[in-house]
Amino acid sequence: MGQATARIGHPRRLAVDVPAALNLVGMLGKYLGLASVLGIAVALWYGETVWPFVIAGAVTSGLGFALERLTAGSAGRVGVREGFLVVSLTWLLAAAFAATPYLFAGGDQLSSPLDAYFEGMSGFTTTGATVVTNYDDLERSVDMWRQFTQWLGGMGIVVLAIAVLPRLRVGGRQMMESELPGPEIAQLSERIRSTARSLWVLYVGLTALQTFLLASLGWLGIDDRMTPFEALAHAFTTMPTGGFSTQPRSLAAFSAEAQWIVVVFMLLAGANFALMYRGLIRRRPRVFLRDEELRVYLAFALVASAAVTAMLWGYGIAEGEEAVRAATFQVVSTMTTTGYASTNFALWPSLILLTLFALMFVGGSAGSTGGSIKGVRPLLLGKVLRREVDQTLSPELVVPIRLNGSPVDERTVRAVASFILLYVGLWAVGSAILAIDSALSGTGLGALDALATSATAIGNVGPGFGVTGPMGSFAPLGDASKVTLIGLMWAGRLEILPVIVLLTRHYWRL
Repeated sequence: MGQATARIGHPRRLAVDVPAALNLVGMLGKYLGLASVLGIAVALWYGETVWPFVIAGAVTSGLGFALERLTAGSAGRVGVREGFLVVSLTWLLAAAFAATPYLFAGGDQLSSPLDAYFEGMSGFTTTGATVVTNYDDLERSVDMWRQFTQWLGGMGIVVLAIAVLPRLRVGGRQMMESELPGPEIAQLSERIRSTARSLWVLYVGLTALQTFLLASLGWLGIDDRMTPFEALAHAFTTMPTGGFSTQPRSLAAFSAEAQWIVVVFMLLAGANFALMYRGLIRRRPRVFLRDEELRVYLAFALVASAAVTAMLWGYGIAEGEEAVRAATFQVVSTMTTTGYASTNFALWPSLILLTLFALMFVGGSAGSTGGSIKGVRPLLLGKVLRREVDQTLSPELVVPIRLNGSPVDERTVRAVASFILLYVGLWAVGSAILAIDSALSGTGLGALDALATSATAIGNVGPGFGVTGPMGSFAPLGDASKVTLIGLMWAGRLEILPVIVLLTRHYWRL
């Protein structure tokens, strides 16, 4: 009786330090608002109105500052639990920040708060799904803002903050591990701030290189449509594997040379940035040869490209260089979850569409800007299945799972299997909601269209099939479908678990 009374008189305190987490969210929001400077600069350059971006920056920074001040007495060390909350809330805030200019400058097609938030979430999560139907109605500053939000979200808002803000030297590891794509197979460097800076230096460098190469096509007269504006805009959405374009026909509006350049940089963006940093910047090329995931990633791209090329040629859709380019471009774009299109692939035969649909679940490498499951997880799962077969024949056999010659902790192996189950489960639930909502609202999503649209949202791929195809839009979908897709994009970008744990009782209670 005394114990029961004690429990009633002394309720359990929260296991997570919410005020400390909110204080950090406020600080991140305060600095995030400064990103609107780019929108203001582009608007001034083209003589367009600047106040939508001024409002976005002022409101975001103002709210962030107010939240930071209100919780100033709670600032402290951020642990694993707080890291999950900070990252999840920061990305919800970032989507709202991205959406604000759309409400004031996006015209009728982005005047709805739900549509504007959908576009903002799609931007920062680098999904590339869009509700825009008339690109000519968008001002140049809004065009570039859409592209820039994807670039900011590609490497990660928190990773950028860790790289530049001294306060995040302590506690930054938990948030960085929650935000970086892919399972924690190799431990992050102890010098967490140095690691974040290295990743962003490489990210900025590759973006600048792609911008220069694309702009050169215009300067040399090879592709007159590839102006410096278009070059920067598409570099902003290639490196984060985002897929937003300033053109309604995506990359189909540009030359074959531009498409090949984009293919190369999509492949780079889908590779592990930490691996590229060691191989390219530190001049250790042997790491590329030893990395199993990279070999699997490139093998998937090569085999799938060859298969789709053969099918395009066989169906008489394209031949020669055109067939190779169309197949390679669409395979790499889908597998890396970039979501660009060089043609309206939604009109291709069902067998090719099923191939692209399967590639939506592959994704790039862990530590890349790509979404979806990531190549390392199926690789590890395949090793587990092989071990199960071997142990079925020889029960006494002890076989550790190895990656690149090093043993992988069994806890990590279980986490990989759990992630894949959660991923497939959320995708299935999302598909069911889309199919039901489509049937009720008469949107016209077929069975494969609903499956692909759900997969493209949770995998942060971009276009789906049917009305949500590469030359279509997500605008016709009902509100229930859009809310579902926003949730899938958010959960998919944060690798599901940071979002799922917030819904468990164990997270909030000791």
